[in-house]
Amino acid sequence: MMKIKQRWLWIPLTIIAFFVLAGCSHKYEAKNTSGTIRIAAVSSTESQIMANILSQLIEHDTGMKTKIIGNLGSSTVCHKALQRNNADVMATSYTGTDLTGTLGEKPEKNPQVATRIVDRELKSRYHEVRFPTYGFADTYAFMVTKQLAHQKNLETVSDLKSFASQWNAGVDSSWINRKGDGYRSFKKEYGFDFKRVYPMQIGLVYDAAEQGKMQTILGYSTDGRIKSYQLKILKDDRQFFPPYEAAAVANESILKKYPQLGPTIHKLDGQINLETMQELNYQVDDQLLEPSTVAHHFLVKHHYFTKR
Repeated sequence: MMKIKQRWLWIPLTIIAFFVLAGCSHKYEAKNTSGTIRIAAVSSTESQIMANILSQLIEHDTGMKTKIIGNLGSSTVCHKALQRNNADVMATSYTGTDLTGTLGEKPEKNPQVATRIVDRELKSRYHEVRFPTYGFADTYAFMVTKQLAHQKNLETVSDLKSFASQWNAGVDSSWINRKGDGYRSFKKEYGFDFKRVYPMQIGLVYDAAEQGKMQTILGYSTDGRIKSYQLKILKDDRQFFPPYEAAAVANESILKKYPQLGPTIHKLDGQINLETMQELNYQVDDQLLEPSTVAHHFLVKHHYFTKR
């Protein structure tokens, strides 16, 4: 739902992005007449990678130019960019985020139902077309080190119940007070509490787990640091966290103006699974490759440049 070393954009940049879009909204009423496809992305590594994959694929298949509008502070800002015609395509839309954030709907834990609602409402309210999922979902996930998982035979979140009263948990600070899928609802759903919960910046939770300061952490399912720090994702066996399937979103007008654009974006439908996205994020966050380089390697490896 980050990074280029940090998963989320700094607050000052978020504020700047918001006011740039809002303060200049009169400029965005005109349709895109430049012939350049503008791709909006949030500040996460994941979104930057997907924006570059889309950019390079579109340029190869259609011959059109693209421009990445990166480091936007949130999905809401990305949608505002589309609505004001400051962007044409949104690189990463997440079902749960759009459902409760952009659309203001109630949480829905059934992935198929959530997707239908988001697809329908984005089109009817904002004339945005949401493409099928890329094949992965970036959701909250409880994790432990692989060593601890082996020692305690941990496979699911429910398996934590026997140890939770003696264990500390490090979690994303924004999760504690979330409605619907925050800590209060988690305790009710799973029926246990941790000895102590430490809210912290998301990048620090992985360090805390590696250093043994936290016995379990709440991170993101596609984060490249899962591989870096040898962590194991515990299965959300009670399906507590809403679905956050990732997909591209485009303005309906741009798809009508350039009919070749839709089929090109559709080439990514279901083509990137969870493990692949973790690996791509890992290449940027751990191996320090540029998102554009990682995107290019992915497209070459999977022969996107040799097929039309």
